[in-house]
Amino acid sequence: MHDLDPTRRAGEAQLAAFTPRMGRRYAARRNFDHGPGAHAHVSTLSPWIRRRLVLERNAVAAALAEHGAEGAEKFIQEVIWRGYFKGWLEQRPQVWASYRDGVAADLAVLEDDRRLRRRIEAAEAGETGLECFDAWARELVDTGYLHNHARMWFASIWIFTFGLPWRLGADFFYRHLLDGDPASNTLGWRWVAGLHTRGKAYAAQAWNIAKFTGGRFHPRAADLAADVAGLQALEPEGLPPLHPLRAPRRPDLSAPSLLLITEEDCRPEDFAPALRDIRAVLALRASALRSPRPVAEAVARFEAGALDDAVARLGLAATTEVAGVPADLARLAARAGARQIVTPYVPQGPLRDWLDAAAPTLSAEGVALAEWQRDWDGLIWPHARAGFFKVKQKIPAILHDAGLT
Repeated sequence: MHDLDPTRRAGEAQLAAFTPRMGRRYAARRNFDHGPGAHAHVSTLSPWIRRRLVLERNAVAAALAEHGAEGAEKFIQEVIWRGYFKGWLEQRPQVWASYRDGVAADLAVLEDDRRLRRRIEAAEAGETGLECFDAWARELVDTGYLHNHARMWFASIWIFTFGLPWRLGADFFYRHLLDGDPASNTLGWRWVAGLHTRGKAYAAQAWNIAKFTGGRFHPRAADLAADVAGLQALEPEGLPPLHPLRAPRRPDLSAPSLLLITEEDCRPEDFAPALRDIRAVLALRASALRSPRPVAEAVARFEAGALDDAVARLGLAATTEVAGVPADLARLAARAGARQIVTPYVPQGPLRDWLDAAAPTLSAEGVALAEWQRDWDGLIWPHARAGFFKVKQKIPAILHDAGLT
């Protein structure tokens, strides 16, 4: 998937091409991983959806129009999972902070633990000797993508069979996945580890791998961990308490503004026309914030291309900057004569951390940070307080309130 076109046009073309397969065929075949270049039973829309070049609402609308609510049920659920994870993490920002700080601590351990470092290097290079795992590691690095089922198997083997730190596995994914986002990646790994749904870890099983890879791999049961008790002991206090959803500052439509475009939402044309005084447009490349370790070039290229496409569609002159010293954001706003920075909502993750770090300087300079929030998120996030089942129960109401049924 390295050569994907990171544009809205390409994402919508992929959406149209996959729409006929969003119904019962998807429900029956979506769990099969046929390997690189053969992921025809899943949409592979996630790199575009992650940056909102394709909107979740539009993907769901296409599925409903083609297959109806019953026929498209599984596809719709999978789209809503991404919103569920985002809303869950918004209400437990401590989990993101714990992951972020934990990665730094795990990397510090690697500096002194040569044996662990060699084992991590072998796993990331696909040189463990376990054929299926090694193939998935190479596919991830080579293509920037893994089938969802393979992600679950891989994470389970990393954690329970090889006994490697789960956060470093999540970091490996986040550095290479073209569709990587903080919520889905962090919480997906926590789910496998038994930390998200407490005590319910995911076991990679030999028969399951053989069946759902179409016989491409045949690991022995003895090759995989028999005990996947979960890692609850790492967090004996349990899940942190819920926080209220953050209410972003609304833009002042008449104030002199710097429009900030990030990979969190590459459709500024949905919002920007409401602003009456845009002094500057800034496209912020923030891929390097994903990890203290080097982020895959393919991820950075896709992000850069998506931002370039967003700017081109907006039709305004723009400056491109790499996210460096957060305090520089105030300088850029002041240079443009802007009294507010306006951007689509930035959820929990490294870019939110960066903006939070910029906040004191912005405040000192009298520059407000305002955000637009999409209605789709507002319909899903308030329900994402526990497991997905509670959101699943609300799907008919969500679709109705979104004007889709």
